[in-house]
Amino acid sequence: MPTASPTVNTKLSIGPHAVQPPVVLAPMAGITNAPFRTLCREFSGGKGLFVSEMITTRALVERNEKTMQLIRFDASEQPRSIQLYGVDPATVGKAVRMIAEEDLADHIDLNFGCPVPKVTRKGGGSALPYKRNLLRAILREAVAGAGDLPVTMKMRKGIDDDHLTYLDAGRIAVEEGVTAIALHGRTASQHYGGTADWDAIARLKEHVPEIPVLGNGDIWSADDALRMVRETGCDGVVVGRGCLGRPWLFADLVAAFEGRTEDLVRPTLREVADVMVRHATLLGEWIGTEGEARRATDEGGGGRRAGESRGVIDFRKHVAWYLKGFAVGSEMRRRLAVTSTLEELRSGLDELDLDQPWPAGADGPRGRTSGNNRVVLPDGWLKDPYDCAGVGEDAELDTSGG
Repeated sequence: MPTASPTVNTKLSIGPHAVQPPVVLAPMAGITNAPFRTLCREFSGGKGLFVSEMITTRALVERNEKTMQLIRFDASEQPRSIQLYGVDPATVGKAVRMIAEEDLADHIDLNFGCPVPKVTRKGGGSALPYKRNLLRAILREAVAGAGDLPVTMKMRKGIDDDHLTYLDAGRIAVEEGVTAIALHGRTASQHYGGTADWDAIARLKEHVPEIPVLGNGDIWSADDALRMVRETGCDGVVVGRGCLGRPWLFADLVAAFEGRTEDLVRPTLREVADVMVRHATLLGEWIGTEGEARRATDEGGGGRRAGESRGVIDFRKHVAWYLKGFAVGSEMRRRLAVTSTLEELRSGLDELDLDQPWPAGADGPRGRTSGNNRVVLPDGWLKDPYDCAGVGEDAELDTSGG
């Protein structure tokens, strides 16, 4: 059980939007789609900020069908928050203006933190802030195109310990009118391994006192979030892997920031199973509104079945996260991870000992933990931290999400 912590008095505003308590769902590719955001928001009572999964600016400008689905928000989502990825200032500017002019969102976050090779090899994500002039050009285009919409950015410490960029990037962000910065206290080479450097979050906060700084990394419990704010002085927290298979963490976070540390959620396996089925159901309904599923619906109900199946299949990656720490045999875990219908999922879960209490230690690390990876970069990327010749439209990814 997390230890009780005193209330942390932190007020966070993202432009005109008050975020109370100061808790943000980190954008995660293939995870923070509309169904998962719905679950997290329900547990939080609608408090906090919930960001979409990564949207590539090229795909948005080209109105890619999948991308247009990913940026659709439920009517209850306020403010609507989109995270954009891009490496070409002109394309980023077009995407931001499109969002502003067509009222597609209320807040834009820019991705400069993704460490995966398909992104960094193009010079994007956590590789991009090394090119100071390119970063400045992108931020300038984004802020100019956004009009009244607040623009924030999420980044890492740098490429590796020999190529740290976060302090320079923070100063550039302030100078170009960025509203807030979130820092993941790891380098790109660390990926998700090792321990997040909260001292770097504190240094960034001291370096850019003009705007809010949010901390990210190793927040596995509500107590971790309070401790990060106290130890670093940051203005809020961004929670990623800690809520995988645990959307009720946002109820804990709200309670903790409001001083109600006795109200922590500790669901039984029965309650977890109900959330799992609801999550898979929401995914099926969401997926079933587009493409083949929608056409099949027009032909007489097949779309609903197709949507359900695709939703359950998409849910498979969540199974291990939800069941972490519970006494579930390896064979049953495998079986649940290959289900294709809600009936299969529900019947499999019903075979478990659903009266199991929340297991000790289940609040710890979850999700990816690999570290010390070689960062894949464009040829010659590290030769000059300012020259960005050769980076343009060809470097833009054409697909969004996971």
